[in-house]
Amino acid sequence: MTEGVAGTTAQAGPGGAGEGRRLPRVPGFAEWPAAGAPKAEGKALRDRIPRSAHALLDLDASRPDAVGAVEESSRGRLPELTPIRVGRMAATPFAFLRGSAGLMAYDLARTPMTRIRAQICGDAHAANFGLYGDARGGLVIDLNDFDETVTGPWEWDLKRLTASLVLAGREAGADEDTCRAAAHDAVGAYRRTMRLLSRLPALDAWNAIADEELVSHTDAHDLLGTLERVSEKARANTSGRFAAKSTEATADGGRRFVDAPPVLRRVPDGEAAAVAVSLEEYLGTLPEDRLPLLARHAVHDVAFRVVGTGSVGTRSYVVLLLDHRGEPLVLQVKEARPSALVPHLLTAGFDAPEAGHEGRRVVLGQKRMQVVSDSLLGWTTVDGRPFQVRQFRNRKGSVDPAALAADQIDDYARMTGALLARAHSHSADPRLIAGYCGKNDELDEAVAAFAVAYADRTEADHADLLTAVRSGRIAAEAGA
Repeated sequence: MTEGVAGTTAQAGPGGAGEGRRLPRVPGFAEWPAAGAPKAEGKALRDRIPRSAHALLDLDASRPDAVGAVEESSRGRLPELTPIRVGRMAATPFAFLRGSAGLMAYDLARTPMTRIRAQICGDAHAANFGLYGDARGGLVIDLNDFDETVTGPWEWDLKRLTASLVLAGREAGADEDTCRAAAHDAVGAYRRTMRLLSRLPALDAWNAIADEELVSHTDAHDLLGTLERVSEKARANTSGRFAAKSTEATADGGRRFVDAPPVLRRVPDGEAAAVAVSLEEYLGTLPEDRLPLLARHAVHDVAFRVVGTGSVGTRSYVVLLLDHRGEPLVLQVKEARPSALVPHLLTAGFDAPEAGHEGRRVVLGQKRMQVVSDSLLGWTTVDGRPFQVRQFRNRKGSVDPAALAADQIDDYARMTGALLARAHSHSADPRLIAGYCGKNDELDEAVAAFAVAYADRTEADHADLLTAVRSGRIAAEAGA
């Protein structure tokens, strides 16, 4: 007999006829025969948390003032940029939701939860899905923003997505029945996709629903024209095009960034040097096979660039690299703040996440949720602050859900619901979630009701922000 890895014993030779070889249990792998019945366990959760309970939205008097929540979320950001962030959030209720992940997490922490944990996006609103390039030049569609990613309740992502669809639909001029149907059908697509994944072999499920199958899988044929137009624009959205518009030639044959305030500005030499030096740490976070590629590029310049609604006020740089032919590759070095969800997860009784580098949290969370990720994702530290690093303008494109026609919103909802299920299934057992969600539309109805109620609440929060801006309580810069 030989000693096994986990302290068990294994047969020195093969088992008898009809028997498998008895090997030690290896940590990190499943048991055989399989232990438990995840689908049945998920179904049993309905006794504790009925699916109809997900309609509940109970906002008590202790809820933070919406304007105060915006002010609190600005702490630690660059103060000169917070008026831009407030101005963007004040534009529409949907824009307010995009910038208030922490406030919604406060509310979600007081809703029913199955406590099935998954790697969640944390900010899975309808505008955070889009196209981006893979390493071979193809286009992938998936979730594409992970600043708030953390391990948490899968329901939080689904409820944020559905509430955002209602708001986007209202902004697009769709009637209430259409907006509610979009929320309802996003949940239905999530549920059906999770059921599909639960029935597949694990490897097939991991890579299931390729992008070319997504439209058919979600019956999103009315969206085809829009996706084709977005794809065409995405293919042209490259480092080369950005560099051509945002840089100028220098005397030594290189290039440098040109000021374009308030979005792009040059930085002092010391600040640029600190960012450039941090790239050495970044290289250490990449797979070794990526290093020869970056070794063929020289660092030429660094500039500060303002980023999207939820991230405005964080420190974010673009780094211009040129190869031997002068062809550009632009990296984004973006500050990684702690996830806004963490204090609310603790309130809901979840364990505190493991302390560590926030850039690493973002990168690993992204890789856990996407089927294909940016091949140059990594992280670094600049002046003691954590940053994530990724390609900038990597053929990115996105659908503006608030600009869709009424007959397209439902298609987009089903597509994003399916993509969210695929993302969650990489970290949570799809059999467990599918067992809970079930075959009928009870969950769809409940979450759609929640989505409409939360959209109403967000419109009220947005109105409060507008009042605060007009009164001078909080500064806002419009149109930036």
